[in-house]
Amino acid sequence: MSLSIVRLGTPRRAGEGLRIGTVRRPPRGVAKADFARLDWYDVWLPILAPSEALVKQARAAADAAAWARFMRQYRREMAAPDAARTLDLLAALSQHTDLAVGCYCEDENHCHRSVLRELLAARGARIAAAPDDPRP
Repeated sequence: MSLSIVRLGTPRRAGEGLRIGTVRRPPRGVAKADFARLDWYDVWLPILAPSEALVKQARAAADAAAWARFMRQYRREMAAPDAARTLDLLAALSQHTDLAVGCYCEDENHCHRSVLRELLAARGARIAAAPDDPRP
């Protein structure tokens, strides 16, 4: 059992389990009935998405300092009680079932899901290795 960090809209990996979208908005031009079938997500959980203001800040982050500011502020948002409890729940579920959380961004290193990976790991989540991760 483990939790995968994925890019939404990419083909699902074997054993990925329930796919959770941690995005502010659903995919454009896709019927709600097709979200799961087209590998976007099974369940939408926007409470783990950056706020609208932070999404804008992340898109405008042109250097490492701006990106670091975004990450600090996103961590603060995830420390709010509802978000923190949701992270705790996902970490606990990862001990008993396969699931995945994700976002649309191409590069995880420049996406809030990199912070989600850290926050979930700190809560004891069983994190699956990324497909291109050489670690066992």
